[in-house]
Parts: sequence; C-alpha cells; structure tokens
Amino acid sequence: MSFTNRVFSGIKPSGDLHLGNYLGAIKRFVPLQETHECIYCVVDMHAITVWQDPKILTQSTREVAAAYLAAGIEPKKHIIFNQSQVAEHAELAWIFNCVTRMGWMQRMTQFKDKAGKNAQNVSLGLFAYPSLMAADILLYKATHVPVGEDQKQHLELTRDIATKFNNDFEKDFFPLPEPIITGAATRVMSLRDGTKKMSKSESSSLATIYMLDDEDAIAKKIKKARTDPEPLPQNFADLENRLEAKNLVSIYAALADISPQEVLNQYGGEGFGVFKPALAQLAVEKLAPMNKEMRRYLDDPVQIDEILKDGANRAREIAKVTMKQVKDIVGFIS
Repeated sequence: MSFTNRVFSGIKPSGDLHLGNYLGAIKRFVPLQETHECIYCVVDMHAITVWQDPKILTQSTREVAAAYLAAGIEPKKHIIFNQSQVAEHAELAWIFNCVTRMGWMQRMTQFKDKAGKNAQNVSLGLFAYPSLMAADILLYKATHVPVGEDQKQHLELTRDIATKFNNDFEKDFFPLPEPIITGAATRVMSLRDGTKKMSKSESSSLATIYMLDDEDAIAKKIKKARTDPEPLPQNFADLENRLEAKNLVSIYAALADISPQEVLNQYGGEGFGVFKPALAQLAVEKLAPMNKEMRRYLDDPVQIDEILKDGANRAREIAKVTMKQVKDIVGFIS
C-alpha cells in the first residue's frame, strides 16, 4: 500500500517552553512544510499523565500553539490542533493497548526515568502513554516523525505496534513511520550542567532559556553558562568530553543553521570571553522576534482557540476515516 508523504509531531503543554523545545522540535518543524503534509499537535492528553492545574494547562496549550505560529508554521496550509479535541486519538489508543505487550512498555526508559523508585504510585496513563503516542502518529498514517535523540525509542515502539497490528489482522494497513533527526542540538542540555537535559525543573534559574524570556535574560543566561578554562578546539570531535562547551557550540550551530564544525572553523582557538558574547548576540537576534510574536498571539487567546478548533476539525476528517477502517478490520460494528 502506498501512503501520503505526511509528517506528524506534537509537543506536550507542560508549561514554560524553553530553548530545548524550540531547537529540538519546533524549529525543525518549519522547513518540513515545503516537502510534506504536516500535522502538528499540542498533546494535552499526554500532559495529564501527571497532575496539571487546569488553568495553567489551558494557558500552556495556547503557549505551544503560539510558538508553532510564531516559528512560521502556516495553519491554513497545514494543521495545528490540540489532541483532546479529536476523540479518535483515545479510541485508537485503546485498541493499541490491546495490541501492545506489557514487556514492550516495561522497557521504555523514559517511564523508568520519570517514575524512578515510585513506579507503583504513578498513574496508569504515565505507563501507557507510549501507546497513545503511537495512536497520535498512526491515526494520520504519518510516514515521518521529527524526533530528538531521546524520542527514538518511542518511535521504534510505534513501528512495533504498527507491525503487530498489520500482522495480527493480515493487513498492510499502517505505515512504519521513519524518524527525521537533523541538524545540531537535537538534544539541548542545561546551561549549568552538561550532563542534564535542559528543563523547566532545573534548580538554577540560569540553567534554562525560556521562549518568553526577554533579551536581557537570554543574554545573561548565556554569559553565565558554565564552561571550562580551555579555549575552543579546532575540531568538534575534541569537545566529546567537554560537555558544557559542546552544548554551547551546538546551540550556536542550531541557531545559525550551520554545522558545529563550521562554528569551530570561526571560533576555534578563541576563549569563552569571545564566544559567549557572540552566542548571546546571536540568540537574542533569533529568539527576540519570536518572543515578540508569541506574546502577540497570547494577547489574543480567541484567535489561538479559533486556529486550534479549525485544525481539529480538519484533523478529525482524516482521523474519522482511519478509525472507520480500523473498526472494520477489528470487527467492531460501526
């Protein structure tokens, strides 16, 4: 069976979008509009796998949508919507819950990391959400998914679920979506600890650049980022054991749309007294206009809600067809 060249991806509205969300995901979504049908989702159903303040969840959902729009995703040509408006996501997830094996779920490293020693007390949703993630993707028969390094395992599970469904029902029904992993800074690390992923849960306020930070805050956080006393090398491979330095070079490369090696071709041999101000200036140049545009959208929540509703209506038209076919294959009377 041939499938439409289609991209699906989503971001969880867990509050306080940061540079890692932008460089690792949103920025990569934009150029795919030129080559694929694109469906970009705010995955609010995933957010509630841990408790969320309802008012904050509403605001965070709009914030992710505003970031999509501010980055340059075109809602008329492609689709932007929030997951909970399309009930077929939950319907397909239940069918996938009955296809997916417990052992597959137990191997998911992100669940182990998030649950830690408290695995018996976390929600069933946190355990099962990779099945919902598979449903998100396969509901639209997406052929490609832009992912960061830490999401590859989830896409592999999606492919396993699609394969098992196809085999169980002797149908070539779902595609096996391919990952799209491109460019520098696919995983942005903390500015204060190069062993940790950039996150809103960092204890230091200087560790994370938020998408709604003003110019002064962006520049300050970069200039105070942890580094080491050595100058930058000539070759990117030489940064393998210098995690903080590698992170800053990768961020520069991603913001400038060049390779990390090209950054070192320009700054190799220089100290951080030269490099950090250059990176701060670049970050402000790239992020400040997006910050301004996000705030413009957030000042008009009615407009955001209308865009999400229109996107959900269009997404639902695709989803309804898939679910009708799935029900027929499974044997449900619909």
